[in-house]
Amino acid sequence: MKKAHYEAELKRLQVELVALQEWIKQEGLKVVVIFEGRDAAGKGGTIKRITEKLNPRVCRIAALPAPSDREKTQWYFQRYVAHLPAAGEMVLFDRSWYNRAGVEHVMGFCTETEYNDFLRACPEFERMLIRSGITLIKYWFSVSDQVQEARFLERLNDPVKRWKFSPMDLESRSRWQLYSQAKDRMFAHTDTRHAPWFVIDSDDKRKARLNCIRHLLSQIPYEKIEYPEIVLPALDSRGYVRPPMEEQTIVTDHYDGEEE
Repeated sequence: MKKAHYEAELKRLQVELVALQEWIKQEGLKVVVIFEGRDAAGKGGTIKRITEKLNPRVCRIAALPAPSDREKTQWYFQRYVAHLPAAGEMVLFDRSWYNRAGVEHVMGFCTETEYNDFLRACPEFERMLIRSGITLIKYWFSVSDQVQEARFLERLNDPVKRWKFSPMDLESRSRWQLYSQAKDRMFAHTDTRHAPWFVIDSDDKRKARLNCIRHLLSQIPYEKIEYPEIVLPALDSRGYVRPPMEEQTIVTDHYDGEEE
């Protein structure tokens, strides 16, 4: 997809996302969107484009770190529940409780008993969320091994992306088949009628982002909010005199005279 076409369509969809945001706020909806997939599948880039123009008080991102020693003793879903939306909010989970069915299982961070218990409990947990009035939408970003490798190499060679690469990325490459098997088993248990998985082909980042946003917009019926006409009032200084600029510490302008 050409950059100009992509940017024009993204701008159009972001306008619709703002309309969706305002509808969620007005109607007091509670929306949870889960983003899962292999490392370098493009989840983060898509989340960034969704939230780029939105109000962080309405649409926020939940990207939880590894659990603390205390959290490891809690009911598994407990720390995720704390991030669920209240009325008028949408929460995007950049990875979620599905860590247990993926990285924790493949890397041996949980026991086989804990893993099997998750597969049994997860569908019922999601039923509880939906019965409570939450709209739950789950996306799986699918990337080929060749494209993942190219993106990993890009991260390693780009100084502004190097931080994205972690030792866990190396493990995910060496355990590709195990992750595939874990994903298949996870889908077998959690791709349910009440909370299905929606798969995004993410080998082409631009198309993946647009397809995901279009689908998200289609999942929540919304109407555009009509704003009242506002006339800005004239400034009323009431004789205010601004202190001299010389009394303030001004950051040096390193670009004075630069052409735009």
